[in-house]
Amino acid sequence: MKTVAKKLYEGMFLVDSAVSSADWDGVVNTITTMLEKTGAEIESIKKWDSRKLVYQINGKAYGTYVLSYFRTDGSKIHDIERDVQLSESVMRVMILVTEKMTKENFEKETPIMKAERREREIREKASAKAKAEEEQASSARPEEEKQTEQSAEVAESDDSESQQGESADSAAEPENPAGDNPAQAEQDDDTCPAAAPEADEEKHSE
Repeated sequence: MKTVAKKLYEGMFLVDSAVSSADWDGVVNTITTMLEKTGAEIESIKKWDSRKLVYQINGKAYGTYVLSYFRTDGSKIHDIERDVQLSESVMRVMILVTEKMTKENFEKETPIMKAERREREIREKASAKAKAEEEQASSARPEEEKQTEQSAEVAESDDSESQQGESADSAAEPENPAGDNPAQAEQDDDTCPAAAPEADEEKHSE
């Protein structure tokens, strides 16, 4: 039996964007089944891009392109195209021979993969920045609390010294033995017992 050489093909499958978003694994399984039915050896299957269609296909305005590289007998391409026409999830397909493609080409990023990577990097940078700011704020709080405590201690010390100074000033003031009325003190001196002997002498002389 003659062995048929399999050629390398590039297949661009168009599916409904709503279907690919809701069930991407199901889309991959559908395309894989179509190719394996023809005995194809699949090199890669990956999402290429999602775009608005120039015109609606089956009432759909947006489509997702799925890029696949596979090896199969050229006579089987018609079978793949027929299965696409009968499929409810795959709307179109374009298959080209591409013998010059290498493994490095299979692994290249597609437009949608690049966009997803950029979005992921932006989210990671934003997350790292937010985390750094949070850590900086957390490390600053103990220092602020320490400064607040030190300020409170200084204020308390100043109040204590002020109170001690007022007590010292009060203790240094002299007491007034006569009270608040000096005239009363002079009156008390006039009525003291020392004036009594003079009164007795005047009485004897009479």
